[in-house]
Amino acid sequence: MNVTTEQSSPSLALVGGRLASTGEPATVLIRNGEIAELAAPGARSQADTTIDINGCLISPGFVDLCCNLREPGNGQKGNIASESRAAAHGGFTTLCASPETSPVNDSGAVTNLILDVAAKRSAVRILPIGAITRGLEGDLLSDLAGLSGAGCVAMGNGSRPVRNARVLRRCMAYAQTFGLTVMFSPENHALAADGYAHDGLVTSRLGLLGIPEVAETASVMEMLLLAEETGVRLHLSQLSCARSVEMLVEARRRGVAVTADVAMHQLLFTDEALSGFDSRYHVRPPLRSETDRQALLAGVREGVIDAITSQHLPHDSAAKQAPLAATEPGLSTIETVLSMGLMLVARGELSQQQLLRALTEGPASVIGRTARLEPQAPADLCVFDPAAVWTPSAKTLCSAGLHHPFPPRSLPSQTLPGVVRLTLCNGATAWSS
Repeated sequence: MNVTTEQSSPSLALVGGRLASTGEPATVLIRNGEIAELAAPGARSQADTTIDINGCLISPGFVDLCCNLREPGNGQKGNIASESRAAAHGGFTTLCASPETSPVNDSGAVTNLILDVAAKRSAVRILPIGAITRGLEGDLLSDLAGLSGAGCVAMGNGSRPVRNARVLRRCMAYAQTFGLTVMFSPENHALAADGYAHDGLVTSRLGLLGIPEVAETASVMEMLLLAEETGVRLHLSQLSCARSVEMLVEARRRGVAVTADVAMHQLLFTDEALSGFDSRYHVRPPLRSETDRQALLAGVREGVIDAITSQHLPHDSAAKQAPLAATEPGLSTIETVLSMGLMLVARGELSQQQLLRALTEGPASVIGRTARLEPQAPADLCVFDPAAVWTPSAKTLCSAGLHHPFPPRSLPSQTLPGVVRLTLCNGATAWSS
């Protein structure tokens, strides 16, 4: 990637690349943080800085609806600076920050703290999700109006369930009066109990404690019925079951205002990944069967599932160095999401357009935003080389969490497709390689 600068200026031209959506060659002119023009190749650029991106594709910057930044917190598992840089490395320009912080983001003061730190240290745009219940305990409602006024783009309870259906109904009704979107990870706590893996053949063979599919589907049905009654905008986070996708389709036919996402690792792996007791693949919801994986892929292809998320959850090494049942759930994924998606494209399980839609326009629409390459739009861009490969390691990754899903224990190393060459957020360079 060659950079030519004539003089200091906020204007920039990307030349030699192709639009990821169409494959058409184009020159992108950026001025004052916005896309000023999409010009034909060879058009004379008035920019003072020119970057040659020959062989690369240009996409809107990716939008993540579920990212754990670990700040505020003790910093041991990461912080806004480290995880936003990791996001930029992965091509993401907008992150919805989980309310699972310490202290929990259940007040305008914590929201303001997150935004203040992000303004100083983040390489990308941070959009906080407010805790819908105080302390994420699922009992008392937070000040939703105050959280929204402070800058939260949606309300949720992180990965924790709201166990009381009466409280859940009150959350939805209250959010609806303020026109807020609510995001929930569906799980019936009583049915999930102490499980930590999909309740199937692998758990039976290995003697693991399973989480049955009905732990998710029972919760999905409850949330859909309550959303239908209250009229709230509901977003179902991290679906993992085929039946959940079916219920989503049925609810939309009835006119329920519901959207959904799936974590990228659910599209690539199944519960077979746990066969070697590999604690990296201890995630929540658990990796499920091949039938479920295929249904989730179909949901993305058909647009039933609006978005693919990273579900990025960085841990320190000690959190994963224990017997499987004693480890903490979660994967460090945000830097490998694009590569995992391109692996699915290479298999023919998703098209490149379907993948990019689920990483850009789909998640942006959930939070009332857009992610398009067009004049006057913010210059949030991901420039990547689909033909290049890289190897994830402590030297190549930026996240504080090194428990990424590659390579499997059976391989000493593994190269991944797709290298992000440049990430721009509001026209400023967030990542360059």
